[in-house]
Amino acid sequence: MMRMRLMWLGALTMFLVLAQTLMVQARPESLAPLAEKFSPAVVNITTSTLVEGRSGPQGIVPEGSPFEDFFREFQDRNGDGERPRKSSALGSGFVISEDGYVVTNNHVIEGADEILIEFFPGDGQPEELPAKVIGTDPKTDIALLKVEAPGPLKFVKFGDSDTARVGDWVIAMGNPLGQGFSVSAGIVSARNRALSGSYDDYIQTDAAINRGNSGGPLFNMDGDVVGVNTAILSPNGGSIGIGFSMASNVVTKVVAQLREYGETRRGWLGVRIQDVTDDVAEAMGLEEAAGALITDVPEGPAKEAGLLGGDVILTFDGVDVKDTRGLVRQVGETEVGKAVRVLVFRDGGTQTVLVTLGRREDAERADETGQTPEATPEVSEKDVLGLTVSTLNDALREDLGIDSSANGLVIMNVDEASEAFEKGLRAGDLITEAGQQKVTSLADLEARIEEAKEAGRKSLLLLVRRNGEPRFVALSLDR
Repeated sequence: MMRMRLMWLGALTMFLVLAQTLMVQARPESLAPLAEKFSPAVVNITTSTLVEGRSGPQGIVPEGSPFEDFFREFQDRNGDGERPRKSSALGSGFVISEDGYVVTNNHVIEGADEILIEFFPGDGQPEELPAKVIGTDPKTDIALLKVEAPGPLKFVKFGDSDTARVGDWVIAMGNPLGQGFSVSAGIVSARNRALSGSYDDYIQTDAAINRGNSGGPLFNMDGDVVGVNTAILSPNGGSIGIGFSMASNVVTKVVAQLREYGETRRGWLGVRIQDVTDDVAEAMGLEEAAGALITDVPEGPAKEAGLLGGDVILTFDGVDVKDTRGLVRQVGETEVGKAVRVLVFRDGGTQTVLVTLGRREDAERADETGQTPEATPEVSEKDVLGLTVSTLNDALREDLGIDSSANGLVIMNVDEASEAFEKGLRAGDLITEAGQQKVTSLADLEARIEEAKEAGRKSLLLLVRRNGEPRFVALSLDR
């Protein structure tokens, strides 16, 4: 019995020693070796912008104040009223090549007349060098700069941000609040965060990020850059442990294009899309709520290839489409001019369409063309699905500002107790499709409702436009 107890205590002691060893290995005793190794590649960025002189005493007294004339006269007498002045800003960045390419945030250098790069002192590094802008991408808030150094510069390399796991240790370096080089450590708090952009893929971290850290690198414990520190969430402007770094796998693609072309070249499919909700999936006969539902197909690659409004994109270039955000990012990262296979759900089955992608930047500069006008139906109204709908006529077009090329049924009123009201339908909206077929008369809508009921559908899918913007809404047929 005593021997068994001693054996058990020995095993427990070995387990505790092993656990303690693993904990020590999981977190290094000091981050100093990493900081010392990679800090020479982290830079401070100072920008100067020439601001035109102001004609009045703004910022000194409130507009309309009885002292406004006095201070304007004082400024004029001292020559300050129209004198241009310099505005300065601070940020961070990091060197990615020995020949002087520097990555930072676009908002750090946007509109700057002069950009100066201050290097970490020592090891024969230059103290300060002027930089020129190679290219910028406001959509991901990334900018690529270039300095001409007398010799090779210390630089860091990008890592694979997809390998970063929630809970992994990370290090943020930069120039917070203009105080000079600084290091902070924390963990990856969350992945795949979106703030406001179509191409957002942020790593959330609790490593302290403050104003001035923008554009600085976020390192993993191997010393690879896995993110570019971009934004913080804070009620007071200081770090509260919620910072965001643009993932390196997004940044590397942008930097490669800026370096080669001086601008981005993103793929463009040419469709308007929305997520597939559970009720939309049921109304269309889809097995699961996944994919991207096409709401409109203007002139462009998709229309030329034969994609249609009401198609659900299930896979793009062999990759499953989870939602609209994933599709937008994948299309944007695909080479311009590439022919890709798009698998869509249409009319209860699947079809593969070959689409040759255009360039998004070109599309954004081009005007979209309208649809061909059709005959205007006669005026009549009907209450259905919690809606009062009317056929479209010239008077309604003028009153509601509906384009002459548009056709469909106008929603005149919405019952506030109805599902339609809950889902955001309002008077003035235009129903252009029901059951994925065009509707231009009340008879068309009634026919679509009967067809859906006969098919055993619980809801009817409507394509609704507001101010020209389309979206699909599924309304229950048993309410």
